[in-house]
Amino acid sequence: MDLPKIISVDDHVVEPAHVWQTWLPAKFREQGPRIERKRWGSFVHTAGAKYLNTEDPDGLWGDAWYFEDRLIYVHKRFVAIPLEATPDGDVTKFDRTKMVMEALTYDEMRPGCYEVEARITDFELNWVDGSLPFPTFPRFCGQTFYEAKDLELGMACVKAYNDWMVEEWCEPSRGFNIPLCLMPLWDPEAAAAEIVRNADRGVRAFCFSEIPTHLGLPSIHTDYWNPVFDVCNDRGVTLCMHIGSSSTNPAASPDAPGGVSGTLAFNNSMASLADWLFSGKLIDFPRLKLAYSEGQIGWIPYALERADTVWDQHDSWQHSKERIPNPPSSYYYGRIFGCFTADRHGLANLDQVGEDNICFETDYPHTDTTWPNSHEYIEKMLDGFDEKIAYKVLRGNAIKMLELDRI
Repeated sequence: MDLPKIISVDDHVVEPAHVWQTWLPAKFREQGPRIERKRWGSFVHTAGAKYLNTEDPDGLWGDAWYFEDRLIYVHKRFVAIPLEATPDGDVTKFDRTKMVMEALTYDEMRPGCYEVEARITDFELNWVDGSLPFPTFPRFCGQTFYEAKDLELGMACVKAYNDWMVEEWCEPSRGFNIPLCLMPLWDPEAAAAEIVRNADRGVRAFCFSEIPTHLGLPSIHTDYWNPVFDVCNDRGVTLCMHIGSSSTNPAASPDAPGGVSGTLAFNNSMASLADWLFSGKLIDFPRLKLAYSEGQIGWIPYALERADTVWDQHDSWQHSKERIPNPPSSYYYGRIFGCFTADRHGLANLDQVGEDNICFETDYPHTDTTWPNSHEYIEKMLDGFDEKIAYKVLRGNAIKMLELDRI
């Protein structure tokens, strides 16, 4: 089978050091995001993709983001592929064991993490010709700017990121980089205006939180987000919800080892889907599209089955049918996209997951990535499926989701 080129709906950009110092208005630059190079000791991963970072005069050099008067983030080797993972530049010898939780400078990471042309080169050798890049420093839905002490500065940083994303990261990339923008989560009217501003220049994807209440924001069941949902509905903009965009890590026990939260990462996506299916918002905004990035897909058939069962059998006391006239699953197909890196159980149940509802992602340059071997990987993954399914999974559904002018 001739495989179509991949349009990956979840990769990650390491923002170049100059982004906000170049794109912010001059009055905001002193307090805006900026890079400092220091030596760092060991890190501790905490909830919400945050870390405890300790300076150590004998530690490794690492480039760190500062914002306002605070240290926000230090670049790390498991978030951006270090050069040492491809010895002598030989990508066929890619060594994932070098992706560890230790400090890293821009000089030590693959240039494809933060340079447009180098990224295109890395994608071309990986059978990819389109990529939707989630942010690193702002976090998965812009939580960094939502947490700013000065929200005027936070708003300026959101706009600066979006201008950089569209004009510097995507426009010169010959279609390889597909714009994914941020909104000011703390102001839904301003968020709607920012969506319109960018939709007018072709942006069809915005980051959103899988569970806004975990961020201290109103739930989707309120009217708070309606201005956002309204413009996304009218402009064909997909709300993309990456795992971790609620600043929470699912875990069974407070003292569980890291592998537990890594295994349970899909839990917030599943909880979010239930929220949406019973919210009535998919009825109020009939063209609104959602995507669960890196949430995988194997859990979707049972989540839909359970939602339909609850809707039908529990209605005598939950009264779901007053809000939701049809089974919840009927609002899923064709509008809600499950995005995955590795999920043979989901593919084995494709008739229930929905062949029009799933998209593949390469997760470059994180540790889940199939780079630089995505072609070989998907050959095995799609063994037994016909060309029609391969096209939809690797490309066609992403084109539909992002309203791309491609074939």
